[in-house]
Amino acid sequence: MADRDIMMQRRQSAVRTFVRATFGVRGTLRLHRSALGADLLRAPVNVMLAPVFLVTRLVALLARFLRFNRVANTILRWKVLFRTNVAYRVSERVKAFLSELDEMGIGPEASTDITDRAVEDYAAIRNAVAEITTTLIVLLIGYLLFRSATPGVISLATPVAEMRARSLAIEQFPLGDGLGSLYYGVFSTNLALWQVILTGVILAMLASVITTFAGILADPLQVLSGMHRRRLLRLMDRLEKDGQSDSGLAGEHLAARLADITDIFLNIWRSFRG
Repeated sequence: MADRDIMMQRRQSAVRTFVRATFGVRGTLRLHRSALGADLLRAPVNVMLAPVFLVTRLVALLARFLRFNRVANTILRWKVLFRTNVAYRVSERVKAFLSELDEMGIGPEASTDITDRAVEDYAAIRNAVAEITTTLIVLLIGYLLFRSATPGVISLATPVAEMRARSLAIEQFPLGDGLGSLYYGVFSTNLALWQVILTGVILAMLASVITTFAGILADPLQVLSGMHRRRLLRLMDRLEKDGQSDSGLAGEHLAARLADITDIFLNIWRSFRG
């Protein structure tokens, strides 16, 4: 028992050192150098595929609950999301760290297949946190500009399109900007549906870029809060259990999709209110 306590203390100390070096300010900046390139294309595709990823994980969870373990394991092997360069670098760093722990005699023992799958899930959770960070940024922008709850680009598209249309209308007002501002302070501008859709598409593209680099902000905060350390320790617990008790569905994935669902229902509610 004493030996295991010492082993766990050494492991936790190594985890803290690794997390600070990998996800601290300097570490996350090094990771995100590889995001300049194809990741800017993969990120928006992954955002669109994220609901599919969630559904597959829920099905795997149900299959495991019904004791269809073979079906669950098959579903968990499906590659739904594109691996980004940043996720690849994170996975490689974590695998190298696990190898170092093995050499020190304090690493979890698991097969290569289970380790690879667990590390991929670990990287996917980090991507989900990046989406959550983007949602919080969109919420902040919506509150500062419109004093309104905007949990996603759908909620943000209409007020941004209205602001842009009003600005253009004031600039084109025949009696000058001053009278135009007074006029459109009383009367609303005509806003076509295509303007809202186009604004939504542009905002979605900007949001995907923010998501690509959101880790620069999110990683150091998670280091300070201890989230990165706890998540890595959970990964090791999973490996020690041979990966059999995990469905690959973490709370971060649910939180990211909850924001999307809230965004949709909030807009439906607002449309009914007129």
